[in-house]
Amino acid sequence: MSRRTHPVPEQRAQPTPTPIDRGDVRVKHADSAGDVIAAFIDRIRAGDVGALPVIVGLIIIWTVFTSLNPVFLSANNLVNLLFDCSTVGVIALGIVCVLLVGQIDLSVGSMSGFSSALLGMLWVNQGWPVWLAIVVAIAAGAVAGVVYALLFNRLGMPSFVSTLAGLLAILGMQLYVLGAAGSINLPYGSPLVNLGQLMIIPSLVSHLLALLPGAVALLVGMRTRARRRAVNLSVPSMAGLFVRSAALTVFLEIAVAYLNRGRGVPLMFGIFLGLTVAMNYGLTRTRWGRSMNAVGGNQEAARRAGINVRAIYMSAFVLCASLAALGGVLTAARLASASQQAGTGDVNLNAIAAAVIGGTSLFGGRGSAYSAVLGIIVIQSIASGLTLLNLSSSLRFMITGAVLAIAVIVDSLARQSRASHGRA
Repeated sequence: MSRRTHPVPEQRAQPTPTPIDRGDVRVKHADSAGDVIAAFIDRIRAGDVGALPVIVGLIIIWTVFTSLNPVFLSANNLVNLLFDCSTVGVIALGIVCVLLVGQIDLSVGSMSGFSSALLGMLWVNQGWPVWLAIVVAIAAGAVAGVVYALLFNRLGMPSFVSTLAGLLAILGMQLYVLGAAGSINLPYGSPLVNLGQLMIIPSLVSHLLALLPGAVALLVGMRTRARRRAVNLSVPSMAGLFVRSAALTVFLEIAVAYLNRGRGVPLMFGIFLGLTVAMNYGLTRTRWGRSMNAVGGNQEAARRAGINVRAIYMSAFVLCASLAALGGVLTAARLASASQQAGTGDVNLNAIAAAVIGGTSLFGGRGSAYSAVLGIIVIQSIASGLTLLNLSSSLRFMITGAVLAIAVIVDSLARQSRASHGRA
């Protein structure tokens, strides 16, 4: 019997896999400037506007105020602006944490005022070492954050209500600590007061520090590029990475050189930026940061994915209240006093507005530590410009409110664009 043989199917050459990118319709490598620009436009259409609106707004604000009073962009005025940004900016950095998980803390202003009062009472009245008084003041903020988290996690009390109650209670504690005098003057000429009013980063050191962001951005970009290439995903071009890193370095070096024409870069602002960089690393490069965004985006989905949701809420509230207390310490250093007015007025609203104006979503799940920097610079630019023009502070509230409304509108439109893009 003859064996029946089956025809062997013709072997066809398999096509080379094409790099793809999750959620992106572009499947080729971004090797040219045109590809980079096209990818940027695609992100804008998809609702990923990033910091673009606030940067454009800041350019407009600076242009208008400079045209009305050229002193606005003088080196010394910008140095004073950065001093003022540091205090409320640290508080806004904490607000970013609670907004990321879709919550709010209305007591940050009172917390900052109470911590400054506690610092003055322990350091000046009781004779404690200044470093120990600072630690106790920040620890008081952490305790307040723990209370808010327990009320939310265990009793289901909305953060709006619990922190509003905390605002009133902490304000009462501030008045009690200050007593009948109502204020405590900090030792003028002490290192803490010098930090808030005089200390400047040396010129050479500031130029060296300005080199770091560009270098780190290049190294991180190259590392990310290698990882994406290893799993056959689309990668940015090396030319694009070098151009972005070089542009960032040149911008920072020019900014530092210009500030050094005046008094220089404030050390307190450097501390604020250091905290921002650390926070950004935590939010973008750690499991905790990914969990923060996941909980803010969808709490139930995060819980089903195995994330300890209660622990994430706890960390957000504790960080927010602790940074508010640190902001109060820096405010006391800036003013060389702790008084009943500390933390009142527009401190609370400016901290929240700074985070939102900078690009952190009120709906949770989207935000960046750098939004606190951009937002507070916008707010303080408005205040500084109106002061130089000798205009009423009422205009500052109206303009800041308008900018805040525009920021929320942009965020809402971006969310709608992302939703429609996802359905498509």
